[in-house]
Amino acid sequence: MKSDIEIAKEYKLKRIKDIASKYGLDEEDLVFYGKYKAKIEEDFISKVESRKDGNLVLVTSINPTPLGEGKTTVSIGLADGLNLINKKAILALREPSLGPVFGIKGGAAGGGYSQVLPMEDINLHFTGDIHAITAANNLLSALIDNHIFNGNELRIKEVTHKRCLDLNDRSLRTVTINQSGEKRMVPRVDHFDISVASEIMAIFCLAEDMKDLKRRLGKIVIGIDEDDNLVYAKDIHAEGSMAVLLRDALSPNIVQTLGETMAIVHGGPFANIAHGCNSIRATRLALKLADYTITEAGFGADLGAEKFVDVKCNKAKLDAKVAVCVATLKALKYHGGAPISECKEENIEYLEKGYHNLIKHVSNLKNEFNMYPIVAINKYATDTEKELKFLEEKLKEDGVEVAICDPWGQGGKGCTELAEKVAKACETKKEYKATPCYENSDSLRTKIEKVATKIYGAKDVEFSEVAEEKLKLFEKYDIKDYQVCIAKTQYSLSDDPKNLLCDEPFTLHVSDLELKNGAEFVVAKTGKVVTMPGLPKVPAANSIDLDENNEIVGLF
Repeated sequence: MKSDIEIAKEYKLKRIKDIASKYGLDEEDLVFYGKYKAKIEEDFISKVESRKDGNLVLVTSINPTPLGEGKTTVSIGLADGLNLINKKAILALREPSLGPVFGIKGGAAGGGYSQVLPMEDINLHFTGDIHAITAANNLLSALIDNHIFNGNELRIKEVTHKRCLDLNDRSLRTVTINQSGEKRMVPRVDHFDISVASEIMAIFCLAEDMKDLKRRLGKIVIGIDEDDNLVYAKDIHAEGSMAVLLRDALSPNIVQTLGETMAIVHGGPFANIAHGCNSIRATRLALKLADYTITEAGFGADLGAEKFVDVKCNKAKLDAKVAVCVATLKALKYHGGAPISECKEENIEYLEKGYHNLIKHVSNLKNEFNMYPIVAINKYATDTEKELKFLEEKLKEDGVEVAICDPWGQGGKGCTELAEKVAKACETKKEYKATPCYENSDSLRTKIEKVATKIYGAKDVEFSEVAEEKLKLFEKYDIKDYQVCIAKTQYSLSDDPKNLLCDEPFTLHVSDLELKNGAEFVVAKTGKVVTMPGLPKVPAANSIDLDENNEIVGLF
């Protein structure tokens, strides 16, 4: 079996200007990063704003497993498949974080014959956007500590803004800073977030334009003063210099798929910690350039799709009617209790037990978010016809539209059935439109409870003493219309990663709340979720190297 890199090398990359020209962009509309990557000029974005939007299609999935579900691979295959059936399509995806690339997941640019290229660049430094976000975030931290060192005119008694790094490093979860011994350097315990979970990444992806970006950067809460008032980034005049670092990054990036579809890859917030969607600017631009925009949201529909609807569509007023829910037989068997070693073996009993996870997500998409769901069964070589037929018939019995696809093995050709169904649904299911599961006017407590009970299926929500205090405190702030962004394990509908079946009533445990004032949402931390992941015992980094020709090997 060929590796993803071997398959990518078989393909002769087109110059990105030639890919872009199919979508109406000229050379002067692009800022080139070599032959195969570019950013889109601001003038072009302004020029197409008045165009009519195409159809926005979300690709989401069941709760992920260690086996992988192939959501990005299906997204790419679907876009290529739509173009093969003469429906003009474009991709709008997130940028991969170096944390997962060198951690447990590996690359995030698709796989097999369904990839975005140049895959190595996209998975590594790309155009430097995430590095710019890291730099802007840490510049703010440096300015905060410098203000305190030089007299602390704002009387800051507690610093709430955290430094970040775009790598998995559990040793940075708790650090002590200011240990130089200088009198004005008061040591304090602090911690790092991973860059893609930072508030600046969230702001970057939610900002409408540079003016809105600066407004949001200025609103970041950096600490609390001695009178218990909030202190903002604008109070230390930090928003201007941070915007300078983010200026070039704010322009969306374009690359290509193996099927010569243009992909706008921009922004990359985590979905189990942040809101898990690519930038609003990239999605809006994509909608102006093609009849069908295929986008995805991180992890399962309980996290990614929920935040796509409740946060992204809510804030940006995006109209999305159709959602593709990706599932694999091996993942469903895992959710049914099968040991990993047996998930590739034929077993209808495990498959039937795991079906609960798929049908819950499908029900949420249709009944809670008002989106028309289509299940994409991502086919693997180990799947048997008996199992595929069983799952297909079970879905049809429940009135769910389904398509079996093979993006990894066949690229767009393996997704034409799915593409036909998606195109037809976009044209005929006019009664559907992505709708939040709560009202913006609901209290923070009510918003959290609605997501927990409606989307996760929890019987109730338990708030810790710390969380209860924060709920009372936040009532004093002008944040009535803010959304909630629940930080939860991606592996289960509950906040317990080992509770896969969720066959008994469970409670969602909220341990803490964090105000992300610039992002205009509140993060509710649940279970044992952390904002700085660690590396596994055998990280993907151990397998990534350069060969004798300085070519990358082992990436994904």
